[in-house]
This record gives sequence, structure tokens and C-alpha cells, in this order.
Amino acid sequence: MRRTQIYLDNQLWAALHALAAQSGSSVSELLRLAAREKYLAAAPDRVQAFRNAVGLWKNRADIASGASYVRSLRRGRRLEERLR
Repeated sequence: MRRTQIYLDNQLWAALHALAAQSGSSVSELLRLAAREKYLAAAPDRVQAFRNAVGLWKNRADIASGASYVRSLRRGRRLEERLR
């Protein structure tokens, strides 16, 4: 575990201290829990969202292919030169 220091405004500080007293926990534990929920628990959701996006344009009739569409948005011939 590593130690860090953060600055909290008065309203957040008071709310965290009240919640810590009610729950019998520490402010540090509340902050660790909130950080885990915000930044670690959402990771599987993001992975699933990316998996759901794969092939999303597969059946589009208004463009030839996703690759050709992206190429048409690019300016210049840098991409074609790199692929040679």
C-alpha cells in the first residue's frame, strides 16, 4: 500500500467524516472504496462495451467498408505510402 495526500473542500471533508463516523470506518477506507468502485469496477464494463462495438459497421450498406470509410476521412496519402 502507498501513502498519498489529497486536498478536499470543506463540504466533502465534512460529508466523509460524517459517513466514516456512521459506518465505523475511516475516511481513508471510504476514499479507497470510492476509488476502487470508480476506476477498477468499471473496467469489465468498458471491455464489454469494446467487444460489443466490434463489427458494428459490418452490415452497413451506405459505405463500402469500415477501412475504406476511415481512409476517405484522412487527408493526404501518408497511409497508402506506409502500406507499400
